Amino acid sequence: MMNDNQENANIREDWGGDGRGRMNLSGRSTAISPDYIPRQYQVFDSNTVPEILDWRIEGMPDTVPFATRRLLSWHNCGASTSRVSLPPQFTAPAGIFTADLEIFVLSGVIQIGEWQLDKHGYSFIPTGVRVGPWKVLGDEPVEILWMENGPVPFKYEASEIDCPHARMNEFIPALDSKLLPWGKTETTQFETAKKKYLRKTPYGVGVWLLAILPHYDNHYPIIQCYNEEGIGLAGYCDLGNTRWFKDYFWYCPSFDILPRHITHDGYLSFIRVDRDLSKPGTVLSYVDRL
Repeated sequence: MMNDNQENANIREDWGGDGRGRMNLSGRSTAISPDYIPRQYQVFDSNTVPEILDWRIEGMPDTVPFATRRLLSWHNCGASTSRVSLPPQFTAPAGIFTADLEIFVLSGVIQIGEWQLDKHGYSFIPTGVRVGPWKVLGDEPVEILWMENGPVPFKYEASEIDCPHARMNEFIPALDSKLLPWGKTETTQFETAKKKYLRKTPYGVGVWLLAILPHYDNHYPIIQCYNEEGIGLAGYCDLGNTRWFKDYFWYCPSFDILPRHITHDGYLSFIRVDRDLSKPGTVLSYVDRL
């Protein structure tokens, strides 16, 4: 069974953070680079990542149907981000997980206990919070951006109750992002973009939707003093000579230099970062005068 020691281990972020955000985005490998490459952003079409066709959460009963999984990024501590597809008529029992889980629905509808999530719905399930049962609704599969946050291997455990130390105050059972208002961004480089926060913690972790408006041009490259990953949901954005479309996944290590951003038609994306961007110096304009 899970114990308190699993909750106390923190992985330090490579920008100097103490790991209390538990996202573990530092030092990740990706589907296109099994070895971590510091200060080099990576972007790829997640549709080209090979599928694991017989994937099931470790610990789940053998009666739970297999899902398919595309592993996009991972940390040696056990944290990972994947695209998971659950087939129609998929069901799974209620229980707890040994590490924090975030889910963002890319398509389809799923029932999790008393709540339903459809396209662009979000949930954050802290370690030890009992959730479920799970059931795919309708005749179409459900595709989910599935984010296991570590810092221990992710497993399912049968349970009828929440664990005593579960962080119930952080639990987000079901969030319909379509009902949230658009707000301002917190960096001057994206002043003409809009943001919807899905989750924000006192430790700086942020999860949001970013809408870059049409006719956007930030004119200069930028330095990101934090780790970030995300996936395109609609539209496109050009970063230098690379065009990012829907389903393109990226991983940007801390202190990377990202090329100039340009879009004529607009771009919508889902983003996770491990630092509070409202603090001075987290995003810097970079002008090469040589």
